[in-house]
This record gives sequence, structure tokens and C-alpha cells, in this order.
Amino acid sequence: MRYAFIKAGPSRSFSDDDAFFRNRSDPAGAEIDIYTGARFKADPTKAAILIELQDECLGEHVDDQAPQNANVLGFARYRNGRDEPSNLVEIVRHSGTKIAAVQAVRELFSAAGLEVVVCSDHVGRIINRLVIPKYNAALRFLDEGLASQADMDLTCKLGLGYPDGPIERVVRGGLANHYSTSKALFEAFGLPSFAPPRRATAAFRRDEM
Repeated sequence: MRYAFIKAGPSRSFSDDDAFFRNRSDPAGAEIDIYTGARFKADPTKAAILIELQDECLGEHVDDQAPQNANVLGFARYRNGRDEPSNLVEIVRHSGTKIAAVQAVRELFSAAGLEVVVCSDHVGRIINRLVIPKYNAALRFLDEGLASQADMDLTCKLGLGYPDGPIERVVRGGLANHYSTSKALFEAFGLPSFAPPRRATAAFRRDEM
């Protein structure tokens, strides 16, 4: 299926060197349009229109009650802060999304060798809502002096089989990046487990100076 990128800035999911981006088609003949940073244009003739999401929900970009938006979906390729993007793409559908549009996007990303999951339109989608509270708890335990970073990371790797420890992972991805994601979730849901921990808040504020 032919697809085109409409970019107004760098993409967190697909860099200019990524094979998926290099294999794009000319917009005039594309069946799927992928918007990264640009304001999308409704086009019911397309198989699907994709909007790259950061921490926000799809509803900030599209009116899900408008019939011309029935082929519009959001997407985010999961990455841990500064780490390289993973092989997992989260597709976001709104209440009015057509099944055919979801299937077209599934086939597009699967053909590129990416793993695809589909979720409804909520801030944080699946992965961040699951893992951010765990990372925040580890950072708070570190502040409380429960254990050292090395001991907590080693416990998670040996006891739970994780490939890396939670604090190791957050630090590698960037504490300031973690702050931004955690803050977006906290503002959306108000749960204490999403509140940005001290170290991440401090790192973000240092970056602003």
C-alpha cells in the first residue's frame, strides 16, 4: 500500500534515515497519509490518515463526530526517551473510526516488519500507562533510601527477568523526557502514581535554565 509523509518537523517514530520513511510514495498517489507535526487535512477518499502523537490524545487533533474523519487514526512508535524507537507501534482509534481504516494501517505497519497494537483514545495509550507508575515508584524508593540504584536495578533484572532496571532505563532515556510524559499522565488522570518524581522534575527544570 502506498503511503506518504506530510512533515512539519522531525518525527519521533521515523527518522529520515528509517527504511519506512525512505520507502514513502509521492503524496499525489498515496493511499495513506502520515502527518508528523503538520495539521492534518480530512480526505475521505484515503484508506487512512495517520497523525503522529506525542503524549496527547487524538481528540486534540480531530473531531470524532465528524463523518469525514472516520478514516483518521493516531499512532506512536514506542521509544524510551532518547533510546532508538522500538519495533512496536501503538495505533489509536477514536469512537468513529472505521474498521477498514484500522485494518489498512495494521497491514501497512505489519508489512514494514513492525508489531502493531490498537487502543482507544486516551493519554498515555497502553505502554506508558503501565510502566510510568513503576518507574516513578523506583525513583521515589531511591529518594527514600530504600535501596541503591544498583540494587534496585539488579533486583528487577534477576528477580523479574527484566533486560534492564527501571532506574537504569529512565536515566538512559532522559529524566527530563520522563518528567514530560509523567506530567501529561498526571494532568490527565490525577493519580499520585503518575505525579513526576523529584529527580525527574529537577532534571526538567535544569534543562529549561
